[in-house]
Amino acid sequence: MYRTHLFGSPTIIACFPGINKFVLQDETFILDWPNVDIVGASSIVAVHGKSHTRIKSYIVSLVNRPDALRRINQLVQPGMVAALELWALKGRVTFENIGKLFLRLEPGPLLDTMDNLFTGLVAGLRAHPLNIPGSAYRHALQCRKKLMDIFRVELEKKKTLKEGVTSDLMDGLMEIKNDEGNKLSDQEVLDNIVSLVIAGYATTAVSIMWTLYYLAKYPNILRKLREENMVIHKNKTGEFITYEDVSKMEYTNKVVKETIRLANISAFSFRLATNEAEYQGYRIPKDWRVIVWTRYLHTNSENFDDPMCFNPDRWNASLNISTKPGTYQVFGGGSRFCAGNLLVKMQLAVFLHHLSIGYKWKLVNPDAEMIYLPHPSTVDKVDIMFSKI
Repeated sequence: MYRTHLFGSPTIIACFPGINKFVLQDETFILDWPNVDIVGASSIVAVHGKSHTRIKSYIVSLVNRPDALRRINQLVQPGMVAALELWALKGRVTFENIGKLFLRLEPGPLLDTMDNLFTGLVAGLRAHPLNIPGSAYRHALQCRKKLMDIFRVELEKKKTLKEGVTSDLMDGLMEIKNDEGNKLSDQEVLDNIVSLVIAGYATTAVSIMWTLYYLAKYPNILRKLREENMVIHKNKTGEFITYEDVSKMEYTNKVVKETIRLANISAFSFRLATNEAEYQGYRIPKDWRVIVWTRYLHTNSENFDDPMCFNPDRWNASLNISTKPGTYQVFGGGSRFCAGNLLVKMQLAVFLHHLSIGYKWKLVNPDAEMIYLPHPSTVDKVDIMFSKI
């Protein structure tokens, strides 16, 4: 670890499993995103203690348990199959699924508008918080305001309907109560909708983009993936696969795990030292920020053999290719461990199934340069030529 000055604050950069675990799990360090205004001061990203626990528990029960995953699996597949047939904009299949899960929104002008607004919002998440004309941060705040207006209209519609059944995430957030029996305020519901769509949209959309990129670069891996999924497809009577099918797709799930490792969607996370702390003789002053640099873990040759090589077989225990404990932190750690980690992996596996059995593609610019903000990507956003097999 080393010290520097970032985002207007003295900062310690943590790069190794031991210090990362210490910071992520010790209660001295709280989540402290420098531009939290973009996601909202009352969202799950910003709140702590009982407020965070209450919202996270609800989200886990809604999207990350077996019965929920079975339901979502059936919900998202028609959209995936239709999107692959049409192949719209990159990430479109993901945002349509997220729209249905969160607000039962169907593809159309409203969803297109929201897609563009979320793109602008995400671009400001890791920008220096300078609220001046032309800055990514200012544009993100403007996108957030427009999104809040859209979601507020949806919220008022739900209040009028009063269906009494929680069928999507906004319905559920409207019904959450604290220990005193009080429900979330409208602002809390809206803040959490925005922050959770950001998390689901960015994670799945960027992962799908990198899946297409790496499988185009490694045709031998695509061949093995296709072989496994063709067997499953031939043994199915219907068009869609089940949650139980996904759990049996061993090689597909290794491809998912390796994609998320190299995609490094959450490249780092912010923590704030609420009191002075010490780690192995090093003093961490109170009110200093600590950035847990997970991308370093996933691309360090001390942790992974040939780390920049896309190799799903590294997760095959029988090949005796081991990884060090604590070096795979794609979903964070401690109380802030991603509440939708299983959902992300399932959606990717389902997408890979339908992709591999029916489609082929190639990169338009296989040697395109890389960019790393707001998320890792090629400069052409992985421009592909895509067609049916």
